[in-house]
Amino acid sequence: MADERLQARLAELRREYAVGESRLRDLLQQESSLRETLLRISGAIQVLEELAAEPAPAPEPAQRAGEGDQPHVLTVP
Repeated sequence: MADERLQARLAELRREYAVGESRLRDLLQQESSLRETLLRISGAIQVLEELAAEPAPAPEPAQRAGEGDQPHVLTVP
């Protein structure tokens, strides 16, 4: 009788161990995926910070109507 209980307990522990190993593999895969995501986000933050730090280009002076433009002729049907 004691031998049967030992064998049953051993089988139960082996099942629990296998479930634990499987769960650990899943968690490690999730960790890896999350680290890759954080790395991409970090890169995007760095790019945006660098772009924000650059001085904005000076706007080109606006052309006044008639300066350097060819006259436009409007026709009415």
